[in-house]
Amino acid sequence: MCGATAGGLSLNGINTDIEAIIQGQVTKGGEPVSTGYVRLLDRTGEFTAEVPVSATGHFRFFAGDGEWTLRTLVPGAEPTDRTVQAAVGSIAEVEIAF
Repeated sequence: MCGATAGGLSLNGINTDIEAIIQGQVTKGGEPVSTGYVRLLDRTGEFTAEVPVSATGHFRFFAGDGEWTLRTLVPGAEPTDRTVQAAVGSIAEVEIAF
């Protein structure tokens, strides 16, 4: 079973066998971004959810099975989209670099 990355988000108390988790970190110039948002869009591009990045640039979504798009909004950078596959029982780790 996959655990959180070193220095990343803790998965303590989360039953990863029954969740489809999309998580990761946003960086700019190699440093964590502490101000910004990550949006979760469904396969048709419709807005589903949005979370602010943490002070260390981390984010997490609990999603359904399937293909999703992460749209990252960071001050001073153009929005960027990343496609990710989510599946119950797995953790999709996504690194987003500006």
